[in-house]
Amino acid sequence: MPGPLSTPVLITVSGPDKPGVSSVLFAVLTRHGVEVLDVEQVVIRGQLVLGVLVGTDHDPEGLQELVEQAMATVAMRVEVEVGADTLTPARVGSTHAVVVLGRPVTARAFTEVARRMAALGVNIDAIRRIADYPVTGLELHVSVADDTPESDSLLRNALVEVASRVGLDVAVEREGLTRRAKRLIVFDVDSTLIQGEVIEMLAAHTGCEQQVKEITDAAMAGEIDFTESLNRRVAVLTGLPESVLDDVSKALELTPGARTTIRTLKRLGFRCGVVSGGFTRVIQPLVDDLGLDFCAANELEVADGKLTGRVVGQVVDRAEKAVALRRFADDSDVPLAQCVAVGDGANDIDMLSAAGLGIAFNAKPALREVADTALSHPYLDVVLFVLGVTRAEVEAADAADGIDGERL
Repeated sequence: MPGPLSTPVLITVSGPDKPGVSSVLFAVLTRHGVEVLDVEQVVIRGQLVLGVLVGTDHDPEGLQELVEQAMATVAMRVEVEVGADTLTPARVGSTHAVVVLGRPVTARAFTEVARRMAALGVNIDAIRRIADYPVTGLELHVSVADDTPESDSLLRNALVEVASRVGLDVAVEREGLTRRAKRLIVFDVDSTLIQGEVIEMLAAHTGCEQQVKEITDAAMAGEIDFTESLNRRVAVLTGLPESVLDDVSKALELTPGARTTIRTLKRLGFRCGVVSGGFTRVIQPLVDDLGLDFCAANELEVADGKLTGRVVGQVVDRAEKAVALRRFADDSDVPLAQCVAVGDGANDIDMLSAAGLGIAFNAKPALREVADTALSHPYLDVVLFVLGVTRAEVEAADAADGIDGERL
């Protein structure tokens, strides 16, 4: 706040962004001996908006004239408000970050989101674009007027409702160190890290793919117990040669954006791994190829070079997935609040609920209802945008490493 004898002056400069605008402005302010109270600047598609709030204890009108003359020399527009209102306390920071994703984000859809926030008394403090492909991503920093422990869920539920109606994905997280301190991430494998379901690919070798698919769909929707469904599906594989496991492993196709996601997170120091209801023998080569730090999956029994139709050891079911996440977090000395889990089915519910941030990826309704964030676009690198990483940052890091930015 300006001193008791100081007059507040708000200066707003706008026009084409170019070198020297700030230096010219602050040279004038220096000569006038003002106190700088606040500064904010944004550049949108080459257009600069620079706002400076100062306090001066002498000749504010003279300051206005000097500023207008100086900005004319660099062909910039300027508005000067002498006696600007400073009674409203400055915001100490936004309470929440809201990421809006769409393909595209239409003006109508964004208006609906903004109106819903306004109706809740939520102020938009700042907006920045974080991605232009494969989806458009906008990150909004917002402030909830009456911030309470329940604000997160209230804001999230309200925005998810309107976003689903207008065809957008919305992620809501509380601002602060926790949002920027994520350090470990686990992915489900089938229909998340890879396209399709491994068990169905194995069943195709028996001619029973459709039968297995129906069981899988029921399990992912939470209609039948996962362990029961796994045993029923694995039984169909009885008698298949062991070599089929290697054949299917070689045929796995990553979800678009998977490599981009993993290498970017590894650059950031994340511990990355998979927790899967699939089979270690099939996915281990993928784990090695991606350089993942850990893997939990099921073990198929093999005898005399053929599958017996049984699973051996601890079944990685819904409960065990959460256990595996906790184990990996403990081994890495990372609190659960700093963990992220990504999955698509009902057997991922406990894992996503245990993580500090649970992301439902093209998920079944049972998982979408409990996840912190639900994504509906088939690109795994959208997860990066939810974590606050921008497309420009990804591309710059890839360019520095000599990578052409392939998205698979």
